[in-house]
Amino acid sequence: MAQEFPTQAQVVIIGGGIIGCSVAYHLTKLGWTDVVLLEQGQLSGGTTWHAAGLVGQLRSHANMTSLIKYSTQLYSELEAETGLATGWKNCGSVSVARTADRMTVLKRTAASARAQGVAIEVISPKEAQDLWPVMAIDDLVGAVWLPGDGKANPTDLTQSLAKGARNRGARIVERVRVTGISTKNGAVTGVETDRGAIAAQIVVNCAGQWARKVGQMCGVSVSLHSAEHMYIVTGKIDGVHPDLPVMRDPDGYIYFKEEVGGLVMGGFEPEAKPWGMTGIPDDFEFALLPDDWDQFEILMQNALERVPQLATSEVKKFYNGPESFTPDNNFILGEAPELKNFYVGAGFNSMGIASAGGAGRALAEWIVNGAATMDLWPVDIRRFANFNNNPRWLHDRVKETLGLHYAMPWPNRELDTARPFRRSPLYDRLAAKRACFGSKMGWERANWFAAADETPVTAYSFGRQNWHEAVRREMEATRTAAGVFDQTSFAKLLVQGRDAAAALNRICAAEIDVEIGRSVYTGLLNERGGYESDLTVMRLAVDRFLLVTGSAQAVHDADWIRKNIAADAHVTLTDVTSAYAVLALMGPKSRDILARLTSADLSNEGFPFATIREIDIGYATAYANRMTYVGELGWELIVPTEFAVGVYEALHEAGRDFGLLDCGYYALEALRLEKGYRAWSRELTPDITPYEAGLAFAVALDKPGGFIGQEALVAAKAKGVPTRRIVQFTVDDASPMLWGGELILSDGKPIGEVRSAAYGHTLGRSVALGLIEHASGVDKDFLTGSRFEVELAGERFAVTACLSAAYDAKGLRVKA
Repeated sequence: MAQEFPTQAQVVIIGGGIIGCSVAYHLTKLGWTDVVLLEQGQLSGGTTWHAAGLVGQLRSHANMTSLIKYSTQLYSELEAETGLATGWKNCGSVSVARTADRMTVLKRTAASARAQGVAIEVISPKEAQDLWPVMAIDDLVGAVWLPGDGKANPTDLTQSLAKGARNRGARIVERVRVTGISTKNGAVTGVETDRGAIAAQIVVNCAGQWARKVGQMCGVSVSLHSAEHMYIVTGKIDGVHPDLPVMRDPDGYIYFKEEVGGLVMGGFEPEAKPWGMTGIPDDFEFALLPDDWDQFEILMQNALERVPQLATSEVKKFYNGPESFTPDNNFILGEAPELKNFYVGAGFNSMGIASAGGAGRALAEWIVNGAATMDLWPVDIRRFANFNNNPRWLHDRVKETLGLHYAMPWPNRELDTARPFRRSPLYDRLAAKRACFGSKMGWERANWFAAADETPVTAYSFGRQNWHEAVRREMEATRTAAGVFDQTSFAKLLVQGRDAAAALNRICAAEIDVEIGRSVYTGLLNERGGYESDLTVMRLAVDRFLLVTGSAQAVHDADWIRKNIAADAHVTLTDVTSAYAVLALMGPKSRDILARLTSADLSNEGFPFATIREIDIGYATAYANRMTYVGELGWELIVPTEFAVGVYEALHEAGRDFGLLDCGYYALEALRLEKGYRAWSRELTPDITPYEAGLAFAVALDKPGGFIGQEALVAAKAKGVPTRRIVQFTVDDASPMLWGGELILSDGKPIGEVRSAAYGHTLGRSVALGLIEHASGVDKDFLTGSRFEVELAGERFAVTACLSAAYDAKGLRVKA
């Protein structure tokens, strides 16, 4: 007898692809069995069924790698649990390099893999051919071999996960279409379908290509757009056997895997073909798009070079299956900031099969715990804002993001499409001064300024890039005279109301119930004591605070703060990012320059560090916050947008004979690294505590009323010396360029990875901040008694651990 259609559930999951089934499987595994999964067609009928099924473990972010490592473990064990085959085969993978630059990438990948505990081997072209005998190798420079990689059958895997979920009580209903999302008081209350309504405490949007449309039903932005993804399946080819590894040739934009004695060959062409501008048909089930050999030509040509036998092989099938891609090529996970208890798991960018096991577990844990259980920032839904959901912008951006799979991952690589997007009031002024712009959260930001005889275009390389001298000039000006940085992209949040001070003091780790006119640097911590953000809180009045945080963090931080304000508290939060430009005037001459423009007392006594005042600057009235991110005297000038150009012109007029120079974000990054200042999402993450970060000074551990994360920090402090620490290093040799992600070794053994790096021109060498781990504690004795190295594309260089900021020590650094 057929089961009645459910009318209520604790959790409703929309979408029966591999992600939806993985979330259902993991929720039931965590003990939440009142789960209903709705699929508009049949399970795996959307994108999942035509996925290639490649499972490559390694990602640039350690937690993203750990999600896939978990996937491989799950896929290998699932058949034993459910009795349904998954097609999982641990066949390993080979990636080949046609150029020296690509080989540098593969060697950097190998070092990163060792830092993350992933087995990898750098091999010769001949060794690659021994593993993959059907390829030509005359144009190859080298390769890497990852024995732990593999492949799976997406449809079988989905059915196996679904059975595991059903076995523990989940209900899966096919042939039912969600037509609306029910909400009340800012929270989801259920779903409406063509077979009736279902009340639910939590709704999870795993609708794949339809996830954007489902989000629009309830005002939630899911920034993704479909693009065509093509591959062919050949007849039998001599030398191809069932255990043949997966093979990737990123310089040719192509991949191969074995299937029934033949090859699946597909790829990610540099300029993709977006699809579905007018919406994705609801009945697009187990369906494909027309063959497009013109679009596929670049892939076919490269494949013929790699596997000459393809020229005489039968093409049995051409698959053109659309998939959804996000603006940055990472998937989307988490609770929507716009709607409480509405979660999203979508936009897997052709990486859904590899990531599905780990991503499904991570999202299930987030749902059960009410917060993420690990650092998931690269995929966090809050990294996007509603303007990232603009359909025309998404269409143009997705042309590029599909190709990023195999594009050269140059250091500081910028995306070129759908720009310019957001512009500061000074954009035209900076462009006229030969600024080379980068993009952060859509903002056009000056990375560096070209001299009269230079072109303001970055020439990418793994060595010193063409802006090396420009950044030296900008750093020197800031250290010896003054620099002005346009930091308008800073996110600004206004928190006000009778209970604002009490609410913020519980959310912030530092004491922020300070006198009016004080600025406080603080972390926002989670219950584990890790950083959800770090920002500056400025008290403007008894009941009004201005928070200035990172460019990428406006949505995330506003959401975190709102979620942690008591429902009955008298507090409002407003994003005022667009209301203010920020001009950072930094350097030993900054006081002299500003003094020419203001009647305010700028002396140390009259305007001490960590003070904010409203002052006159030329004709404008603006906030001046005495704070620094470069380690020099300076003020962040928070200027109403309409006065920004006037203040900028006045600063240059006043600063001309003091040597004031426009400076960009590359100089800012290097200056902060010379001082050892930490940055959120790199040195500060949800997995790193203030003690591990070396920021205990910014925690008021005993403040009345406590704060989120206090218990975890009290316990961490009681344990004594942390076993993990953020440590500053300088490279002993003045020539190498570090970029971040390099392996750190202690006495020849892997011990951690570089989180941020730049060339410190003041120090005359590269400087880095790295996260290192040592079982018996990272203390002074360990740092001074060990021999440290970094591995840079296969070559090791001695580095010195700094016990105090390298810039402050100025040559008095302790030698390790």
